[in-house]
Amino acid sequence: MKNSKGWGITLWCLLFIAGPSQASSLILTAPPRENVEAGNKIYGPLAKHLSDLIGAEVVYQHPKNWLNYQREMRDNRYDIIFDGPHFISWRNAHLKHDVLVKLPGILDFYLVTSSGNDKINGMDDLIGKKICGISPPNLSTLTVLDRFRNPVRQPVIVGVKGGMGKVYKSFKAGKCEAAVLRSTFFKKKLQQKQRDELKILFHSAPLPNQGISVSQRINASAKNKILQSLTLGDGTKISQPIVKRFGGKKAKSFIPAKNPEYAGHNSLLEGVIFGW
Repeated sequence: MKNSKGWGITLWCLLFIAGPSQASSLILTAPPRENVEAGNKIYGPLAKHLSDLIGAEVVYQHPKNWLNYQREMRDNRYDIIFDGPHFISWRNAHLKHDVLVKLPGILDFYLVTSSGNDKINGMDDLIGKKICGISPPNLSTLTVLDRFRNPVRQPVIVGVKGGMGKVYKSFKAGKCEAAVLRSTFFKKKLQQKQRDELKILFHSAPLPNQGISVSQRINASAKNKILQSLTLGDGTKISQPIVKRFGGKKAKSFIPAKNPEYAGHNSLLEGVIFGW
């Protein structure tokens, strides 16, 4: 009995010591757009750089799935997050997170159908019809659903995995009567002949690009160090895998961002996606 009690006390002490240490780590994360191995390869070096930069342990945490990502975000468990303007806006409005940097350029989307489709000429013609797109909460489909606030008068989103190229292929294969494509994909990836075969039904308003926002657990000094490093310092090299993948060939580094740029874009989530 004495030995049992001794082990119990020792185990309790170890848990007590380990608990605060784990809780003190700052969590870097991003949407689960890749598998765990790829996520660690892209974001792991940034976590290490930020740890050295601000003098606090930063760990990369790969979300299990989109539902997990959204739940953990709403519970304010993340500290440094790279994702889209709708998420940044929501955290800014509800959790008082601050956006520090963003990718250059804008995000805007085209909703298209076949140029020869005489039955679909406007948004109302798509009520109850199938639209190919990346599943919500992807920004592309949310910009379309935002135009259909009445749940009984909405199109049916056919979720496509694999990016805009797969969305376009699914549409061309006849799986949907329309598709939502990023404007840069439409203009740069499609040939003129392919664009001529499409009719643009809707062009979304431009939004600020993806960015990195941080929680209130990161102080002003650390925020400034992160901003300076990712836009002018060593962080520009460390973050190249992120910049090149999501910013395009012309993007050189992150650029400074301000909260007002993202104000109001949380409306794309609230009232559209359950739980927001």
